[in-house]
Amino acid sequence: MSPKLKSDLPPGQDVYQRILSDIRCGARVPGDRLTEVDLAQTYKISRTPVREAMRRLEADGLVEHSPRRGASIRRLDHAEISELYDMRRVLEGAAAEFAARAASEVELSELAAIHRAMTEAVGTAALYDLNQQFHAALLDAARNRFLVRSVAAIHKTLLILGRSTMADGTRAVEAIREHAAILEALEARDPLAAGEAMRAHIAAAHRARLQLLRTSRCKRDME
Repeated sequence: MSPKLKSDLPPGQDVYQRILSDIRCGARVPGDRLTEVDLAQTYKISRTPVREAMRRLEADGLVEHSPRRGASIRRLDHAEISELYDMRRVLEGAAAEFAARAASEVELSELAAIHRAMTEAVGTAALYDLNQQFHAALLDAARNRFLVRSVAAIHKTLLILGRSTMADGTRAVEAIREHAAILEALEARDPLAAGEAMRAHIAAAHRARLQLLRTSRCKRDME
């Protein structure tokens, strides 16, 4: 974790983004304590912007307070994980349906370009970034700002789950194939097929996530 803050963001927002980045990459994991003193020392900043960042993280549902431990990164239980993916299926399935009707030819070309780049990508980080770009571009093409906000809130909570399932090479191959099916339905302007393909994609991601969590849990138990 780099202690140097970005100069182009207000301090509170920068600390908030840095903590989100740490959670995303697994540098901070569920159960980790977050104290104002430690964070202020890490980022060499006063406690006021740290306090602001902590309030935002708590409002996002990423941080919780307990009487004995203070603030810590939330742990999601099995039911919460399933509920999040259930909502992803509903919302992103709807986004694919909307995009099949509303996407411009330029937006479809951009989605195709992202998909091609993903087929050629090397490494988990590149695959993760391109996967995020594909879903974000599709969501923009859906033309529904309320849907965008709802999906963004879910994706932010999913950060707690840690490293990307794209670390599994098999899952990466499957995801690329699933994206191809979504893209084909979008280009055919078939809302029903696009929605069905996206829901199947999210269901597969859910299964991969549960498998990853089981594997991680078994490794911890053996240590």
